[in-house]
Amino acid sequence: MEIRTAQEAVLALTEYGVSKKLIAPEDRFYAANLLLDTLKLTPSPDFDPEKTCGEETLPPLEKILEFLLDDAVSRGVTEDGIASRDLFDTKLMGCLTPRPSEVIRTFREKYAVSPKEATDYFYRLACDSNYIRTYRIRKDRKWVTKTRYGELDITINLSKPEKDPKAIAAALNKKQEQYPRCLLCPQNEGYAGRLDHPARQNIRLLPLTLAGKQWYMQYSPYVYYNEHCIVLSGEHVPMKIEHDTFVRLMQFIQMFPHYTIGSNADLPIVGGSILTHEHFQGGNYTFAMAKAGLREKISFRGYEDVAAGIVNWPMSVIRLDAGNPERLVELADRILETWRGYSDPEAGILAETGGTPHNTITPIARMRNEQYELDLVLRNNRTTEEYPLGIFHPHQELHHIKKENIGLIEVMGLAVLPARLLGEMEMLKKVILEGGNPGEVPAVASHAEWTKKILEKHPEFAPANVKSADPERLDEVIREEIGLVFARVLEDAGVYKDSDPGRAAFRRFVGAVSREKQAILQ
Repeated sequence: MEIRTAQEAVLALTEYGVSKKLIAPEDRFYAANLLLDTLKLTPSPDFDPEKTCGEETLPPLEKILEFLLDDAVSRGVTEDGIASRDLFDTKLMGCLTPRPSEVIRTFREKYAVSPKEATDYFYRLACDSNYIRTYRIRKDRKWVTKTRYGELDITINLSKPEKDPKAIAAALNKKQEQYPRCLLCPQNEGYAGRLDHPARQNIRLLPLTLAGKQWYMQYSPYVYYNEHCIVLSGEHVPMKIEHDTFVRLMQFIQMFPHYTIGSNADLPIVGGSILTHEHFQGGNYTFAMAKAGLREKISFRGYEDVAAGIVNWPMSVIRLDAGNPERLVELADRILETWRGYSDPEAGILAETGGTPHNTITPIARMRNEQYELDLVLRNNRTTEEYPLGIFHPHQELHHIKKENIGLIEVMGLAVLPARLLGEMEMLKKVILEGGNPGEVPAVASHAEWTKKILEKHPEFAPANVKSADPERLDEVIREEIGLVFARVLEDAGVYKDSDPGRAAFRRFVGAVSREKQAILQ
């Protein structure tokens, strides 16, 4: 089907809504009229939403929306620019997205059949309603790098649109809005948005009760992995890792045993995400950390019924497994409380300085072989003059690849790298193949020392050999080396290093939890 007029585009978008079961066939007139009103279009007398064109002839959704956006901009209905266009096409999709009560009712009906059938429906709705812009997600670059810790997932996220200058200027000159208070507040559902806050007419929230409090589940619009969900508190309260955190994680995987769920830490530097609104992140995905085995088994006195071990991972992870989730919660709470107040100067661990706390935990929960499993990642956010961004943070020599905080997703072995890397790596490849010096090219000068080490490992790409070099192989090498840098990033973030002193220090902490001088090794 070739769209020639805005009227035809409205019919096509209505047909799309029916084909994806966002609306029922009986809703055609209603939905089409909502779209006409939003677009400020006056249709011709023969306009008839019941004249279907058939799903098989529909253009892709992004093409339908692009036509309507171009037309609306040309008529002055909306402004041009990324932010304005995103606000407007979300408003259009809001005309087709089922009401929250209908979504919740359908979800619960499907949940009665199986939790997976329910989440399949909910995730498909997020994609079909264009809340998750799948055509942007497809632009992301993804690959896997083999490391000593297993295969790490590497992504360069290109799906987040850049803010246009108009949006930035408007935000600077506008009085700060207080509603919704942040992007994670449940009040976002149905919100029209503004230039500095995305529209959310097509988001839907699933209400949950966790540890006796109102929480909600939604999906992330920038899907970093399969069915990337966000589970958020109904209250705008700061992140806090505590006893009820573990209770909520256990209750969530009881509800959705096919999902992983975890929380960012609750301190700056190691928090890695929005700290002002308590939330978790999860999804239907097996992360590299979950595949990692144990470096050694341990036992905690009084909790011999809980299988425990130190995970073979670049960060410092205690893994707990049990059939009884309450026992996991009890032990996790004990480990957290011990860690909050634990110092080991010999290992560079200080619980606080000047009254400022430094120790916290990043917890991750999953089901494995019908057992409850909880990974507790020990975090410390202390800084020094040598490491002003954090002792247990990517060190300076790695900032050319990754400088941002290491949050939950990356802790689990999935790198979320900045979009700038794509252009920089293309330029770096060009410089290498031309036998040039990256240090003399401003766009890639920050990668010069790293490139030197790569060429030492792969002399086939040295200046003397580039005439016979394989460009595709160079792409592979660069991707591999980026992945190896990410492994080092995680090592930097680990409070106990994989060395004899590091292992001994880790055992001292395990012993402190057990109130013994030494961990009980098996």
